[in-house]
Amino acid sequence: MIKVSREGRLTHKMKFGITHKLFLALFLAASLAVVSSTMIMRWNLNRGFLKLINEMEKNGVSRLASGLENEYRTESGWDSILRDRMKWRQMVDSSFPELKPPQPDGIHPPQRPENNASPPPDTLPPHLAHQFSRRLFLLDANKARLIGPDTVPVDAGIITLHHQGIVIGYLGLRPRTTFDSLLHNGFLHEQRYAFFIIATVVLLLSAGLALLLATRLVRPLTNITEATHVLAHGDYSVRVPVDSSDELGRLASDFNALALAMEQNEGTRRRWVADISHELRTPLTFLRSQVEAILDGVRQPSTDSVKAIHNEIMRFTRLVDDLYQLSLSDVGAQTYRKDEVAVSEIIQQAVSIISPEFSAKNIALHCEAADNVTVFGDQERLRQLFGNLLDNALKYTDPGGELSVKVRKDGSRVMIDFQDSAPGVAETELEKLFARLYRVESSRSRATGGAGLGLAICRNIVEAHEGAIVAVPSPFGGVWIRVELPCYGSV
Repeated sequence: MIKVSREGRLTHKMKFGITHKLFLALFLAASLAVVSSTMIMRWNLNRGFLKLINEMEKNGVSRLASGLENEYRTESGWDSILRDRMKWRQMVDSSFPELKPPQPDGIHPPQRPENNASPPPDTLPPHLAHQFSRRLFLLDANKARLIGPDTVPVDAGIITLHHQGIVIGYLGLRPRTTFDSLLHNGFLHEQRYAFFIIATVVLLLSAGLALLLATRLVRPLTNITEATHVLAHGDYSVRVPVDSSDELGRLASDFNALALAMEQNEGTRRRWVADISHELRTPLTFLRSQVEAILDGVRQPSTDSVKAIHNEIMRFTRLVDDLYQLSLSDVGAQTYRKDEVAVSEIIQQAVSIISPEFSAKNIALHCEAADNVTVFGDQERLRQLFGNLLDNALKYTDPGGELSVKVRKDGSRVMIDFQDSAPGVAETELEKLFARLYRVESSRSRATGGAGLGLAICRNIVEAHEGAIVAVPSPFGGVWIRVELPCYGSV
């Protein structure tokens, strides 16, 4: 029951994956931008349209003021307007033509009554009654109300009317703060509807684009996730396509490099296990055959048979010791007690110890070591390093050949060169000399006593001293191994 519940929760979590989260993030950001833009545009439209209407009405008030001044000059007072409100209506109509609604076909504007009867005193034009009844007003010179509301609005813009330099009255119109005209409201409704359509279309396009971007951005992560699952199950041949040069592309490249390194390490591990098994099986098989032959009476115990068994045991011991030393250097468990060490002295000591064996094999050994060349290192490990290199040259140099050892200082580095004579190694095989259990079959075999671990141990020792070791063709026809170590005081 618990397992099923956990699987259900995992399935539910996987359904709402990073694609959906990224889509929601992009869509919400786009929606916020669209909604904010729509609200700002709507506010700006209302404000701008209201400002436009007020400017139009302000111009109309200016025209109406001029008309009223002309009327006052003609009639010598306001009596004509107060008696005949139709004249007031006509003057307002002519001053605000943009606010006059269009007349339908067949309908004519109202005619002036034949008996010159005026409309009721407070009657304004029908299309302006609701707009101006509380906003437009006319005052006399004493600011007494002639036409308009009983109280003058505080925020009204007032124009002073003059005749022959004398104030004859005041005309004012309170600015519009809301849209109370059906014409205005209809226009704004159309604009708001257009904004709604535009916002809807933009949101739909944003949703499609967000889904496309989310899918495209997450696809490399999905590929890497699936490849990681395959890699975790031991298939190191898996690779992911690299479709870009951005961070996701670099991540895919790094994953491929990791998979390749793991594949190579796995191949190296398998070869290592196979080589170690083969190396251990050979001396054990020989020892078993020798002992069984003696036990079965096929072969009588003798000094030669015991000596052969002893030699094979010693070779087996050296192999185990080399494996142990190599494992210690790999995990960093070897103890290094570093101090100022004279390289020339260690080289000369190692050469003096092994020179009788070179003489027995008729190999000329030349050593040139500069004095006062010191490094910061472990004396015992360096002695082991140079001993292994000299022993390697002794084993894999033909009789009658030669070995040249030179120690010199080059700037802040110490160069130690080991150049031997034939047989040589192909250039394609030189780098492999430092691999574990590697032998060049034409010149190296178990008969010479090597397991292919000496140079691997040398490389670990050199790297522990922050140096470098390389193998190149020797001018004498063999192998040239160069060791570079930092001088004392340069590390």
